[in-house]
Amino acid sequence: MLLSEQEINRRQKREELMRMGIDPYPAELFDVNTTIADIRAAFQSEGSKVEPEMDLSGDERWGNVQLAGRLMVFRISGSASFAEIQDSTGRMQFYFRRDDICPGEDKTLYNTVFKKLLDIGDIIGIRGNVFTTKTGELSVYVREFKILNKALRPLPVVREVVNEQGEKETYDAFTDPEQRYRQRYVDLIVNPQVRDVFVKRTKLVNSIRQFLSEKGYLEVETPILQPIHGGAAARPFSTHHNSLDMKLYMRIANELYLKRLIVGGYDGVFEFAKDFRNEGMDRTHNPEFTQVEFYVAYKDYLWMMDTIEEMVEKVALDVAGTTKVTVGENIIDFKRPWKRLTMFEAIQEYTGVDVSAMDETGLRQVADQRGIKVDNTMGKSKLIDELFGEACEPNLIQPTFITDYPIEMSPLTKKHRSKPGLVERFEAICNGKEIANAYSELNDPIDQRERFEEQLRLAERGDEEAMALDEDFLRALEYGMPPTAGVGLGIDRLAMIMTNQASIQDVLFFPQMRPERKQDQSTESDFIAAGVTAEWVPAVQKLGYMTVEQLRAANPNKLFNDLGGVRKKLKLEAKMPTLDEVKGWLD
Repeated sequence: MLLSEQEINRRQKREELMRMGIDPYPAELFDVNTTIADIRAAFQSEGSKVEPEMDLSGDERWGNVQLAGRLMVFRISGSASFAEIQDSTGRMQFYFRRDDICPGEDKTLYNTVFKKLLDIGDIIGIRGNVFTTKTGELSVYVREFKILNKALRPLPVVREVVNEQGEKETYDAFTDPEQRYRQRYVDLIVNPQVRDVFVKRTKLVNSIRQFLSEKGYLEVETPILQPIHGGAAARPFSTHHNSLDMKLYMRIANELYLKRLIVGGYDGVFEFAKDFRNEGMDRTHNPEFTQVEFYVAYKDYLWMMDTIEEMVEKVALDVAGTTKVTVGENIIDFKRPWKRLTMFEAIQEYTGVDVSAMDETGLRQVADQRGIKVDNTMGKSKLIDELFGEACEPNLIQPTFITDYPIEMSPLTKKHRSKPGLVERFEAICNGKEIANAYSELNDPIDQRERFEEQLRLAERGDEEAMALDEDFLRALEYGMPPTAGVGLGIDRLAMIMTNQASIQDVLFFPQMRPERKQDQSTESDFIAAGVTAEWVPAVQKLGYMTVEQLRAANPNKLFNDLGGVRKKLKLEAKMPTLDEVKGWLD
């Protein structure tokens, strides 16, 4: 592993600490008794007055605080220094004075350990008291400190500068999306606003859990590994169970198992489920995603629409403090009631075409006219779905219920009570994307078998998303499932909206990524074969020439000058090559 100059330097500091008898990774606990947020809240609350140079060393609570966090800024000046430390709740200034840290004659802890062996990113624990500086800045006066972790990699440097208008401007921020998603741990350290996104996501989940639990519904768990994938139209991931010698699928939905529990006698069940679909990735799709599904006996899809409105309105209030949420350039209002359109009404509203009575041929013609790519594997339901997705979804910004889908699109849904050829289904659309999908659940086992068989015919035509026939689920229905309403609500997409994030990757701690490309690197023998002497190979690599091809593309004059500089940094005793010798390396 090729280390940077900073990484080498930090490893040397680690060794020096250990030689001094200081464990850079101590095992014992550090007893934290407050947080930065607690301190700020106490002194920013109404009635608390912070005076310049206020000293709370004698205060029972604030005179003996113990905090731990990561060093983010150093301002060292002689016998006294300021630093900024960041804990999980925020950042604050800390004051280190040599004679307080080292009250005796031995000043090593300050002069050597603090000033020379600590780096940005190191984690330390401190004991001290709250005070304010002459300028009135709330700070902590450090009386003792302890190294809790020596960081061996430097953090990305994020600089903040106040411009002439008094506004903060950030430079060198850790903003590259691929780096942020691959190294989320660094993203969370240097971009505190990212942590806020995930705090809000947790509030969202807790709000839904509270809503459903208070209604008396039971939270359950169902299998992730399933012998038959079902409950949605999606391509599954598969694996092999060695002991049972059988193929298993990672669930694409938990619907069929939750409905088995309704058959078993529960009136309402719900599950926050990790589901997996072997599909493409974009800003609203990740192969692994989270949804909450819940099913309630003796209800229908009309009741479920009212319930979803009520629940999501509550989520907005719990997460954002208001029903109005800013998403990009739009303000989305989750206040009830939401707009309702049938699927055919929506298609006609946004295309001017009534497709309600069209057959497969007519639908293909409409799709062709609108430039929608279709193929022979697509049946009537798929064509309608593609048409709706292209013409309608992007225009549905405010929360909208799309209801009454064609029967071919919904193999698990009860036939509409008054509209032949349709089913009792709705999708909740918001910000141009589906966030929830719900049915009056099909509980006629004969009808359900026929729908599954139609899905098998679609699979024979090449539809990889067609549902499989699940005999055990049909057997469960034959024992009798009461009339039931069910819904799946996408947690990731709802979190995107509630936190104003443009990509699903921004609301997942660790989104799926392509394998990280390893940097090409020539071996030492490759460089030697190119003419570089062995003692100069480290210097060439230090300058960033990791392959012979990169070296040969270099400017010989610049390379010659750079070698002189790096020779001093690496303290090489090798004789400096001549310009002609360097040119020879590049031939």
